[in-house]
This record gives sequence, structure tokens and C-alpha cells, in this order.
Amino acid sequence: MEPLAHPLRPTLDSEQRQVRDLVLEMGEMVDVAIAHATRALLDRDVEMASQVITGDADVNARQAEVHEHCLSVILTQAPVARDLREILGFLHMSDELERMGDHCVNVARIGRNLADLPPLRAPIDLAMLSRTVAAQVRDMLNALVGRDIDRAREIAARDDRVDRIYHRIVDDILQLMVADTRDVYAGTQLILVAMNLERIADRVTNLAEDLVFLETGNVEELG
Repeated sequence: MEPLAHPLRPTLDSEQRQVRDLVLEMGEMVDVAIAHATRALLDRDVEMASQVITGDADVNARQAEVHEHCLSVILTQAPVARDLREILGFLHMSDELERMGDHCVNVARIGRNLADLPPLRAPIDLAMLSRTVAAQVRDMLNALVGRDIDRAREIAARDDRVDRIYHRIVDDILQLMVADTRDVYAGTQLILVAMNLERIADRVTNLAEDLVFLETGNVEELG
């Protein structure tokens, strides 16, 4: 027998679209924040760093809207099965995206703190790490739009590349710090930048797992 149609189907569908749109909007905001926080760090742009920090309030506001909508749907629409999975999946996605925004704020704050200090004695390719992480975020948003779980799994598998870039950067910075103690403070701060960017990529993997759960009901460990 076919499952019974939800008695409030049109309203439920509308609420789910609103939640999904809010989550996608959060993802787009995080994508911009990654680029701006990295640019602020590399260009020593204190004003841009401050904009990233204050702009995080908008990400938090979207998360609050997602929570409000999800709670309202659960209380008033009584979703079950796939509908409930979708609401719970979006709820967790909003939390992951909010934490990604926090990582961007951390990068921006470090950029602001380092703006007046001398750069390291040799260049460190944090820009490549940032671009790779941002691409993971954008690709994951596209997978969410297309409900493409195969693509989500492929994106999660690419996290190994992020880890390799991250470890190479940390090794390069440590070598600079050993060679010249004047690089210790800035080097330590840039390692924290790399850690925050790498954590964003880890959270993309969590989003991929959320999408697989949302679409299939199966809990898969993709990390």
C-alpha cells in the first residue's frame, strides 16, 4: 500500500522549502566569509576582517530562523518518515554552517591581529588551502540543491586533499619557526588559521553525511 499523504502536505512542503532556502543562504554567506577572511589576512585589510566578524551575526540570525521554522514544523505539522528526516537534516546542517562561520571569524580575528606585524620570512600558501576549502563548500551546496548523494560522497572523499595541503602548510611553518624564532608568534597564528580552514572542510563532510541521511535514512560515516 502507498503511504498515506500528509494531511497538511502543501503547508509542509512550503515550510520545508523555506528551511532549505535558509540553509542554502547560510552556505552562500559562509562561502563569501571564507574568501573575505582569507583576503583580509593576506592583504592585511583590517576593515575587511572587521566586516567578516560583524557579518557573522547574519549567519547566526539565519541559523535562528532555521531552528524556529524546524521547531514550528515539528510542533504543528507532525512530520514523519522522510519529512521528519529532512527537517532534522536541515536543522543539523544549519548548526554545521554556523560553526563554519565561527571558523571564518577566527581567521578574520587572526588577520586583524597580524596586520601590523612583519610577515613570515617565506611565503605560505594559505590561499590554496582557502580556495580548496571554499570549493568544497560550494560543491556541497550544489549537491544539496540537486539532492545528489553520489556527489556528496565524492566531495567527502576529497577531504583527504585538504588534509594533505593542511599538513604541508603546518610543516612549512614549523620549519620557518625553527629556523628563525622571530617567526614563532606569527607562525603559531597562521597554523591556527590553517586549522580553522581545515575544520571547515571537516564540517563539509558532516554536511555530506547529513544529505545522505536526509535522502536515504541511512547513517554513513564518510570521514
